[in-house]
Amino acid sequence: MVDRAEVFRKALDDARAGGFTVGLVPTMGALHAGHRALVRRSAAECSTTAVTVFVNPLQFGPGEDLASYPRDLQGDLATAGAAGAGLVFTPVDVDLWPAGPPATSVTVAGVSEGLDGTSRPGHFAGVATVVATLFNLAGPCRAYFGEKDFQQLAVVRRLAADLSFPVEVVGCPTVREPDGLACSSRNTCLSAEERAAAPILYRALREAAEAVASGGHDAERVRGVLRDRIATEPLAVLDYADVVDTATLAPLDRVSGDVRLLVAARIGGTRLIDNLGVTA
Repeated sequence: MVDRAEVFRKALDDARAGGFTVGLVPTMGALHAGHRALVRRSAAECSTTAVTVFVNPLQFGPGEDLASYPRDLQGDLATAGAAGAGLVFTPVDVDLWPAGPPATSVTVAGVSEGLDGTSRPGHFAGVATVVATLFNLAGPCRAYFGEKDFQQLAVVRRLAADLSFPVEVVGCPTVREPDGLACSSRNTCLSAEERAAAPILYRALREAAEAVASGGHDAERVRGVLRDRIATEPLAVLDYADVVDTATLAPLDRVSGDVRLLVAARIGGTRLIDNLGVTA
């Protein structure tokens, strides 16, 4: 474990100088099965895998759950090591930004707009700013992100391309619990009753995907399937349900080719997101 930026940078520079390839798995901690899958894939494809654990304050808005966000550093260290990580970087704010909160903010237009970009203003600027910081420290590498946060993945891909970071961004499939709930650090915040209700998001996505497979090409009707299914769960308060182009995340009128179904809902006090790719 290292917590100083210069030590982290040097460790990865030394690895590359020794002929090793570097994998990077940025996380906010509270590691779960989805994170383990990212670390294992990196360890299988790269000589050295570095996991970062940092609850980024820049991506939380007023009234969001920064203070209560799950934290378990000792558990994270054990999980990352068991999955194949050779290095875990655990900075605090001053380690990343010694001069104080950054005056520079990175904004990725287009893919950061709509969906969570509308529901959580400023969220993706916070994500892009910390990811740019980590990419700068890590140097040439492969960076692994889960598809569960599909809009975030799109933002990071565009960020890396636009700013010419020597980073290959690798998207990895969503890991799910046996009942379909997407693995998320926030799942630990659910009560037993809320946890039983939470798989409604995945069931709605599956039902909408079946509608597409049965010839449903009207995107608004597919959105209606998502909304109606989630409405059957009394504990679920829908934020959005959309059908978008996989590459641009632009909302669609007609379902054709590769598209993405995305939903967000609050279950009790916990906000959950999920998505599913379909081909029509």
